[in-house]
Formats: sequence, C-alpha cells, structure tokens
Amino acid sequence: MAAAVKLRAAPLPPWHPAALIATWFGCGFLPWAPGSWGSLAALPFAWLIAWAGGALGLLAAAAALFLLGWWAASVMANSLSAKDPACIVVDEVVGQWLTLAAAPLDPIAYALGFLLFRFCDVVKPWPVRWADREIGGGLGIMLDDALAGLMAAVVLLVGRAILGR
Repeated sequence: MAAAVKLRAAPLPPWHPAALIATWFGCGFLPWAPGSWGSLAALPFAWLIAWAGGALGLLAAAAALFLLGWWAASVMANSLSAKDPACIVVDEVVGQWLTLAAAPLDPIAYALGFLLFRFCDVVKPWPVRWADREIGGGLGIMLDDALAGLMAAVVLLVGRAILGR
C-alpha cells in the first residue's frame, strides 16, 4: 500500500494580494521582530483613520481588516506550510488599531498604546495565550492579536479614567 503524499503549496510571490495584506505591504519581511515593525507601520494609518473617522472609524477599519486579514493569513500560512509564520503581521496591525481606538490623537498616547499592545502581544496573558494555542488557521493568527489589542485598549481606557484624560 502506498503512503499518503502530503502536498505542499508553493510560497506566494510577494506581489500576491494575500501576501501584500498578510505582510502589511512587506513589513513582515523586515528583520528583527517583524511583529514590532508591523505594529509600528500601523501607527500612521491609525492616525489618519482616527483623524477622518474618530474611534468608531478606527474600530470599523480594524473589523474590516480583521476579516480581510483572516483570509490573507490563511492563504499565506498555508502557502508556507506553517501555523503562524513571523512574516504575517496584519494581525499586529489589527491589534494596534484596536488599542489606538481608545487613545486620543496625541503622539504620547499613541506611543503608550504601541507599548501596551506590544506588551500584551508578547506576554500573551489569558485569553490571548489560549487563543494563540487553541485556535488554528487564519482565525487563530488574527484572534490572539485582536484580543491583545482589546486588552491593551482596556488598560489605556482605565489609565485615562484614573488620570482624568
């Protein structure tokens, strides 16, 4: 009896729409902590979206990118035969946008939001760690960072309430 052969998908070319979205236009290919590069690249887009549409506009953009990122991350991860390749950073963009929806348009607040999100994304407190370990595919790739972004947003909102800002 012949052994089953597992077919491996070919890696996507960098100009493929799923690769462009999943790597946030190539940021995921930058060396040394691509997730931080993806989060950093999310900041100017967040500022523009929040300036034009406020916090609700940023939340809507994050929700739309979550869905698009789910597709792109699924396609990219499958093409690389990997659970959560480091080059996929669209999840960091969504998480960062969710965090920054709780921040005023202020450079200090954005810097704090960046640091809070990166902390939650790296440390992965519950339920972020649970989502990272238990939910697979594109949904799992996106969900743990969305949860980290929501957690960071709550911390930011509590901090703003305590400080009266």
